[in-house]
Amino acid sequence: MYTAQKLAHALQQLANTAIATHSQRFFKTGPGEYGEGDLFLGIRVPVLRKQARIFKTMPASEVVQALHSPHHEIRLCALLVWVLQFQKANDSDKKIIYDLYMANTRYVNNWDLVDTSAHPIVGGYLQDKSRDPLVRLAQSDLLWERRIAMIATYHFIKQSDFQDALRVAGILVADPQDLIQKAVGWMLREVGNRNGSLERAFLKAHYRDMGRTALRYAIEKFPPEERLRWQSGKI
Repeated sequence: MYTAQKLAHALQQLANTAIATHSQRFFKTGPGEYGEGDLFLGIRVPVLRKQARIFKTMPASEVVQALHSPHHEIRLCALLVWVLQFQKANDSDKKIIYDLYMANTRYVNNWDLVDTSAHPIVGGYLQDKSRDPLVRLAQSDLLWERRIAMIATYHFIKQSDFQDALRVAGILVADPQDLIQKAVGWMLREVGNRNGSLERAFLKAHYRDMGRTALRYAIEKFPPEERLRWQSGKI
């Protein structure tokens, strides 16, 4: 049986000190930064994806144990295992994965962990259900839960279902955290890629209140002259 201990051992054999040092800077692990205290083994994502495929039959209890690891890459690999399992799961097993994910969001605690897992698992599970859990997440005091709420809507956006992305963006539009502003702007841009008039209507209603980072991300693909008008408020 594949276990969290075996996964940790396999990943420790792949550790690279130089990559780990770079990752600790890149993911802002210093005092007072968003990733404060996170530990890195130094393993690139393609390598982790390969290991996730090897460990994809790991039982749920072992995935949870791996998700509780102090090492970033072990947590990421655990989430990658869940994403793979969720894609093949029946309805009852999808619910198990979703419930465990939602019970352990404090360990989904960096932007790459959220971005890898929130839309396939949270968005995927809520596809044919009430989206109200996203509102609760969006109103959370926990930075990562708010980002999960926004990124989960990417699952719906890709199906040209924009209502919940705009609802969550409306809750988070003035969030002071840079990582939330980036998520809001990114998802608004994805809406705009599919329905430009809908994105512009949202921006017209909110651009005076939204963070400048969110606005910059949202209008990134607009024509240069139009970007200047939004940034200067001359709309």
